Amino acid sequence: MEAHDAPTARPITLYGFGKVPSVVIGLTRDLRILWALEELGLPYEVHGLDQPKGELNEGHFARISPFNQVPVIEDDGFVIAESGAILLHLAERAGELSDLRKRAEVTRWTFAALTTVEPPIAQIVLLDLKAKFGKTAGADLRPELCAWAQRCLGALDRWLDGKQFVTGDDFTVADIAMTTVLRQAWRADLLGDHPHVRRYRELCEARPAWARALAGYEQRLGVAAGAARTMSA
Repeated sequence: MEAHDAPTARPITLYGFGKVPSVVIGLTRDLRILWALEELGLPYEVHGLDQPKGELNEGHFARISPFNQVPVIEDDGFVIAESGAILLHLAERAGELSDLRKRAEVTRWTFAALTTVEPPIAQIVLLDLKAKFGKTAGADLRPELCAWAQRCLGALDRWLDGKQFVTGDDFTVADIAMTTVLRQAWRADLLGDHPHVRRYRELCEARPAWARALAGYEQRLGVAAGAARTMSA
């Protein structure tokens, strides 16, 4: 993935988090979009929303976000919700998907990250977060969810054997989707048996654009530098 000159000077508005509970810092999905914007070199500004104060359910944002969820972007009057759809739109806007075959592969792996790999992992992370607050309902499902997650991660590990990125030699927005899912798996301690997945996550997270995205995110949330990377806030 290479940074491109933006088609227009008007910045994209990203509705992201301005404040969230500390237990989810570093996992929120607006990070996917921040990373993509940095990678692609598209001009943007962030409108931070205070989730604990209920700003996701109020005013303009409530009108443009069907499920009152972050992230959402406004791009020259065009509103897009859902992180996967936003990633693909940004790649298209930056000229990354002009080749039909590449577009299909990037779309395929973006969907794979968010609809195949993420579901069991996200549920495990949610159970673990609930457990921190003494809520044990559903804890008996964790072993079954872990088995499901391991099947997905094992398949991904085999796919990545001999590959740099999920679509081959080029980093794309599909890798952003997949890596942010794997951060959840890392937090849930699910990556130990998958060396190619571990190598891949580390390779992707070593990119300068990811560091820039994290730095801006941490500054906006008012947490210590490095807190989002380690998810230790």
